[in-house]
Amino acid sequence: MAAISAIAPVVAPAAVSTGKAQNSNSMMVWRPHGNKMFETFSFLPPLSEAEIARQVGYLLRNNWTPTIEFEDQEHAYCDTHGWSGLDSSINSLYYDNRYWVMWKLPMYGCLNPEEVLMEVRAAVAAFPDCYIRIAGFDNIKQVQCSSFLAHRPANDRTFAPVNGRQVGGASGFGGGMAPPPPPQQQ
Repeated sequence: MAAISAIAPVVAPAAVSTGKAQNSNSMMVWRPHGNKMFETFSFLPPLSEAEIARQVGYLLRNNWTPTIEFEDQEHAYCDTHGWSGLDSSINSLYYDNRYWVMWKLPMYGCLNPEEVLMEVRAAVAAFPDCYIRIAGFDNIKQVQCSSFLAHRPANDRTFAPVNGRQVGGASGFGGGMAPPPPPQQQ
């Protein structure tokens, strides 16, 4: 009975940190307007062919059907937000007036990312001034599960580096936080 009623010593839990909170550059406040984003990864610089192949591999491993779509610059991004009146400028994958032209048919039975890359190359050759994206559709759930840009036109001016999409002063650091201290000289 004494063991049950004995009070166990309180041990402070070990602090766990990802280190992100200490890095002021990872604390950002995004501008809600004027940030033209297209699907997943659109905040990143354009993806290389190897990176696109890895993403297509992810689609295929999840048994999603790759589909290639394209649209010209005038219609790729809808400033009017369609007929619903919702401000969807900051909501990725919201399809109110966002249908793009499909490049051929969905790639049912595709097993190799290189097949998709060949079609992307053909689409870029046919429509170099259009945005081209790859979407992954789940044929069981009947929904689009993923989508990302595979090509931006050469004269695209919508991409801005991460530091250009946040607020917080001319230094580019978000949330009004001070920049990190300069590196210590040795």
